[in-house]
Amino acid sequence: MTGCSTAHTSDDPPTVGFVSQNTSRDFSKEMSEGFRAGATIVGGVKTEVTGPDTHDGLKQVELLRDLATRAKGGIGLSAVAPELVAEPMAQVVGQGVPMIAVAGGQIAPGTGVKLLIENDNYELGRMLADATADRLPADSTGKIVIGSNSPAMPALDQRAAGLRARLVERLPKVQVIGPLDTGRDLPANLATWQRLADANTDALALLGAGDVDAINLAAVHAARNAKWQAGAFSLDPKALQGVKDGHLFASVSAEHFLKGAVAGWLLAEHAKNSRKLPEGWFVAPGLLVQASNVDEIIRRQSTETTRLEAARPRIDELTSRSEQHLRPLDQAR
Repeated sequence: MTGCSTAHTSDDPPTVGFVSQNTSRDFSKEMSEGFRAGATIVGGVKTEVTGPDTHDGLKQVELLRDLATRAKGGIGLSAVAPELVAEPMAQVVGQGVPMIAVAGGQIAPGTGVKLLIENDNYELGRMLADATADRLPADSTGKIVIGSNSPAMPALDQRAAGLRARLVERLPKVQVIGPLDTGRDLPANLATWQRLADANTDALALLGAGDVDAINLAAVHAARNAKWQAGAFSLDPKALQGVKDGHLFASVSAEHFLKGAVAGWLLAEHAKNSRKLPEGWFVAPGLLVQASNVDEIIRRQSTETTRLEAARPRIDELTSRSEQHLRPLDQAR
């Protein structure tokens, strides 16, 4: 939803809110922290961040409805399941509360929400595929196994699709298997990757589409002293350490802090200064983390202060030139 909001006095600051996918996983914490930071840059608003403890779509709906009673300045939501929150989002929009979808891969039809801040996840998949192919001869034979810890989640499905398509293109003689369901729960995911590693000892690479995949691939590679390559998507400290130790050759960051910060900034500007919200798919950047830059990224991620210092120039650039980062909403992938 776009449009003008009522001016607020300094004694009555508007509240903007964010509903995260969960409060336990690193990527979701980053997005929530970014949202607060983006709103704080603007100033003059209150922020409230909430989310279920784990991936729980029904609980997310309950928290959204509750938050909408207070966060009249606007709400950002990172959907666990876009279809499940479509009707509640439409109800909130109908109440006159501006809403932004943040990550989640798509906006379900009928929500009335006109802005999505999300990566080009298909392109992120291609990014990891290129990093994989760059390490192998073009005429390589053998197999590469792709796993996803959250199949049917649009963002991860797009990553896996981009990863698979680009691998087939770059390494035409390689058999690409998957994406296989590796499971969202950390212990079950670890057990799945252990089985896949044992069943594919001759694989060229095992690649994951999600953050849990990154953590456990690094652990399995280390435990097996494996010869196959491992890569995935995460900035979790364990994943970054995996890159530093050579157990992940790469980990792609979806830059969740930055996505949250842009959402917080835009909603705060709308609530405080009546700045019109952009409409469309706001394409957020991704980052390839490898041995060449992992120490820099570990330093960046070490504290909230260093994360914001590193992100601030990007936040300023993205928000001051938002129209340059917009694509039609129906192209989101």
